[in-house]
Amino acid sequence: MVPHLTTALNGPLLALEKSMLDAMPKIEHWFRTQWLDYAAPFYASVDLRNAGFKLAPVDTNLFPGGFNNLNPEFHHLCVQAAMVAIEKVCPEASRLLIIPENHTRNTYYLRNVLELANILKQAGLDVRIGSISPEITEPTLLTTHDGQNLLLEPVVRVGNRIKLPQTAFGEETLSAFDSCAILLNNDLSGGIPDILKDLEQDLIPPLYAGWSTRRKSHHFSAYNRVAAEFSTLLGIDEWLLNPYFETCDEIDFTTRNGEACLALKVEQLLEKIKTKYAEYGVTQDPFVIVKANAGTYGMGIMTVKSPDDVRGLNRKARNKMSVIKEGMQVSEVIIQEGVYTFESINESVAEPVVYMMDHYVIGGFYRVHTGRGVDENLNAPGSHFVPLAFEKPCTLPDCAGAPDATPNRFYAYGVVARMALLAAAIELQEQDPLNQ
Repeated sequence: MVPHLTTALNGPLLALEKSMLDAMPKIEHWFRTQWLDYAAPFYASVDLRNAGFKLAPVDTNLFPGGFNNLNPEFHHLCVQAAMVAIEKVCPEASRLLIIPENHTRNTYYLRNVLELANILKQAGLDVRIGSISPEITEPTLLTTHDGQNLLLEPVVRVGNRIKLPQTAFGEETLSAFDSCAILLNNDLSGGIPDILKDLEQDLIPPLYAGWSTRRKSHHFSAYNRVAAEFSTLLGIDEWLLNPYFETCDEIDFTTRNGEACLALKVEQLLEKIKTKYAEYGVTQDPFVIVKANAGTYGMGIMTVKSPDDVRGLNRKARNKMSVIKEGMQVSEVIIQEGVYTFESINESVAEPVVYMMDHYVIGGFYRVHTGRGVDENLNAPGSHFVPLAFEKPCTLPDCAGAPDATPNRFYAYGVVARMALLAAAIELQEQDPLNQ
């Protein structure tokens, strides 16, 4: 299924896509040289917004949780990319332990874990799923939303390793499992648990990739550098691919501390966007997204069109903004240029999400929300996903076709997503304690 683009593409984005097609060999060579200097994250997903006049990443997740939403026809791409990723981070690996999130009641997330395990098994690994949730004290069989079974086993720590002990499971005996490497599908929003600290096994991604230490502002600072270099390469305006942003590092929504800083930054950012809108003849109102500088799941996010929108927030709004996943208090926010999405599926607002393993695009899907507008965050309760969105892989453009032909639209998505992936690679290299 291909989405319907509700705005005619005859302006900057069409020219941008044409520039990408014309420069495809140059772009691919540029990416190859970048990956010589930076190690790609094991996996990632990037949320994009397509405004017709601008195509930009708005979030990059280093613990992606939607493998169940990918086009099954591209499963082989996932397996091939997983093989490369494993060879890079732990070439001798034969056994892999996946540590998922603790929320075992989300049956769609469980389906994601199952799909991820299937990909890695087909990449030639012996895979088991180990839980660090205090609720999982014995091997537990869970059922996904579509009726498939997933076995979670409680991990134990032995010295500087975490393992699965031999244990009875019904009439069976589950063998002990000591893995070569551990794949985290848990973003550590609530902090780094002691059981994962100072392990001698390879942890993928590293602990400092989790939201207990990672900041979105660090990521987008790195993306600024990537976008500047890429735009120079193509001779285009960097703004077409890059959302402006600011930060407020000391804020307390409960006490209203930092409110004046937030209103000032919002005002300044809206003025910058307004100037660009005038330059490109954009008639929509500029807006910004205020969100927690760490964390996912669409919590702690609001759309703002005026500095007055963040002054004197009522109790409900302040409560909504003050807490994110795992009950963590918000003390830092990023104020990000809002990028409209003018894509829709069945008249519902949609945004593309691109998935990657190592530095390869392996597919994607559309996040769709029937109750949200073109200027709102779609990663919220009520959203759903439309798989099979990409009819062809993002990496195979039709250079002889029109810039807005389906494979070419998806090629542009893949290019911008890989730029965000490169920013994540730079971010992780700079956050590595060994490089401090």
